[in-house]
Amino acid sequence: MSAEPSRPWLRRLSFGGLWIAFVLYAALLAPPDRPEETRLLLENLISGRVAHLNPLLVAEFNLMGVLPLAYWCLLLTDGRGQRLPAWPFAALMMGVGGFALLPYMAWRRPVYPVPGPLNFWLRLWDSRWTALVILIGAIALLGYGIAAGDWGTFVDLWRSQRFVHVMTLDFVLLCALLPFLIYDDLPRRGLEAQWPFWVTSSIPLLGPLAYLCWRPRLIFTSTHEPENLSELVGQR
Repeated sequence: MSAEPSRPWLRRLSFGGLWIAFVLYAALLAPPDRPEETRLLLENLISGRVAHLNPLLVAEFNLMGVLPLAYWCLLLTDGRGQRLPAWPFAALMMGVGGFALLPYMAWRRPVYPVPGPLNFWLRLWDSRWTALVILIGAIALLGYGIAAGDWGTFVDLWRSQRFVHVMTLDFVLLCALLPFLIYDDLPRRGLEAQWPFWVTSSIPLLGPLAYLCWRPRLIFTSTHEPENLSELVGQR
């Protein structure tokens, strides 16, 4: 069963407009790109040669790998019953973050309960243990970046380096959009968006991750259709 919001066009216009604005800003208004510096920076970050890099930058880069995993805990379930599957967008998020997420957010519609049955991968990403590992990783990276990082140097990089500038905006965007998916995840678990939800969601990143660790099991429907009248009567 699906539930369309009263104004689906407003949701699509909002997320679609935000996506276009983000793309145009990154292409036209962000600081100038220095391809050679960006290439060397990415090589060092990916290879783990980070001893000479600002811990804030290292933590943020790795959190941009952790955040999509948190979205997987919501998107793979949310994608059940959608016109377009969520998994291609979820996979692309590992490389381009919000640039892949926003088109899905514009296209999706609320669907609950989730069409079942749940396969292994959905159960894995719906598990509280998976969410707990993601939460611990996020706390460790945040603690490392905040405790050892140099904010002044990071701000200078943000102002002068397009890669750092856009990645930081992408990080903020992904943190801000998590509650939108959680809001539609609540009815799938027999919950309502009352004050505990709003208080938890107001804590950037860690609040939504804590929700993923706490949320109860999904309520889903069976996809099996009765083949004949006797089977239908037997189910009643």
